[in-house]
Amino acid sequence: MSSQAKLKVTLVKSTIGRLAKHKASVSGLGLKKTGSSAVVLDTPENRGMINAVSYLLKVEEV
Repeated sequence: MSSQAKLKVTLVKSTIGRLAKHKASVSGLGLKKTGSSAVVLDTPENRGMINAVSYLLKVEEV
């Protein structure tokens, strides 16, 4: 895994009624509405946020 590796994350489920920490993780990844996507660097910090809310996301390697 190189330092330039990137991940495309897409929000596939709503954050309504979710834990505040999970909402914060979703917004920290740069996602706003259901269906929105963002390309983020594959870092341990981003991986941690993705793992915390993996049930809301679709993740693809870019």
